[in-house]
Amino acid sequence: MKALVTYYSQTGNTEKVARSIYDSLQADKELLPVHDVRDVTGYDVVFCGFPVQAHSVPVKVHGLLKNLPDGQKVAFFCTHGSLRGGSLPKQAIESAIGMVPRAKVLGTFGCRGKVDPQIIALLRAKPEHRQWAEEAVGADAHPDEADLSDARAFAAGILAKVR
Repeated sequence: MKALVTYYSQTGNTEKVARSIYDSLQADKELLPVHDVRDVTGYDVVFCGFPVQAHSVPVKVHGLLKNLPDGQKVAFFCTHGSLRGGSLPKQAIESAIGMVPRAKVLGTFGCRGKVDPQIIALLRAKPEHRQWAEEAVGADAHPDEADLSDARAFAAGILAKVR
């Protein structure tokens, strides 16, 4: 079995989760930033990670998702400042799934990740975003070892589905 773990990361959070997934895989595997992926042909599964931005998938990930071949097995993972299970990361995952209508989505995973303090400061100044900014402060120590352990368990579960 051959697996690709690909990611887009601005602050290092998503890369940290990607590396944890990659290190845990018992398969022929490759780890690449999204911008280095040229072709996913030949991979039995693609793990694709991104930070949630504006409740969605960053534009830098769109090209990869829109070019996944029909039937490609994919698993999504994301990092975000919201509480786990919150509506904003769910919207981003739903957006990612919507971009790959011909792929086979095997699962999704999300965990908190530290948010750039400048972004928090900007959003605190806007009444409509103040509550989220306060929530995001709590993501400061993430992804932590518990998050990374959950990511490894997620990866194992995805591989079991592929096999």
